[in-house]
Amino acid sequence: MRVVVVGIGAVGGTIAAALSLAGVEVAGIARGAQLAAIRANGLHLRTPDGAHFAHFPCYADPAEAGLRPDDLVVLTVKSQDSAAALAQLRAAGMTDQPLFCAQNGVANEALAARVLPNVHGMTVMLPADYTTPGEVITYGGPRWGIFDLGRWPSGTDQADAALAEALNRANFAAFPSGEVMQSKYGKLLLNLHNIVDAAIGRGALFKKIQPLLTAEGEAVLRAAGIAWQDVGIDDPRRESLMRFAKVTGANRAGSSTLQSFARGAGSVETDFLNGEIVMLGAQHGVPTPVNGWFCRLADRMLREGIAPGAIDPTEVERALGL
Repeated sequence: MRVVVVGIGAVGGTIAAALSLAGVEVAGIARGAQLAAIRANGLHLRTPDGAHFAHFPCYADPAEAGLRPDDLVVLTVKSQDSAAALAQLRAAGMTDQPLFCAQNGVANEALAARVLPNVHGMTVMLPADYTTPGEVITYGGPRWGIFDLGRWPSGTDQADAALAEALNRANFAAFPSGEVMQSKYGKLLLNLHNIVDAAIGRGALFKKIQPLLTAEGEAVLRAAGIAWQDVGIDDPRRESLMRFAKVTGANRAGSSTLQSFARGAGSVETDFLNGEIVMLGAQHGVPTPVNGWFCRLADRMLREGIAPGAIDPTEVERALGL
């Protein structure tokens, strides 16, 4: 069994490095400066329990990796990049190998199922940063992250068990789940505040806005008849398996959305997080003004090149009537 990780950023890099260090055969798919750095010197994984150096083959395209019948493919690119990654996988000859969508949002599995037959969801609770090519940092401890994984739309199979076993050996906590999408909808609710973190940081105004976004999200999911599982701080697994911990010489960069802005990635996943709630609200007659406003703000920040944290809080307060 080989695990092919498509997208060696914060999440994909941590997964690939940890699996490789645990003796699992890994192939990475990366691009740009990250690809060059890994090919030259491997991947530096910094964790609360120290620094680790992982060396595994890394390619620019899955076709270069030569996909095998027994590969498990883990997709970790941002949701806005999924269509391009799926096209690459099909062009590389992927057929019925299991594809695990280890991504925020809930749209990737349905997108993948349009073109591949063996799709699995994977909920990612992994506080990780990628800001420097050749290095990823995870702040989870004692386990570096928690994952729920299962077939889409429901059920589990041997591929889920095999990947969970490998992840558990690699200092993660992985749980096969017959209702993995409930977990992913719970994570979606947590990720609604990512754009707020990117726009204004996590001060007092952030704490006022977060429950507004969550309340809209929960109202929409109830109206749509969608069940969700709490994977936030009240999830009992967090206390015993993965708490936020310090990494020597590092400070948490912030949400994945903030990191995308900071790297000048040119796109963010807000349309697949807050935008998912806006879309479902329109379908089911539930107003979503706060989530909608932050979708428009994310678009403006990209178009105008606004740096993370640079939005005037008074603009937000006026717009939301706070």
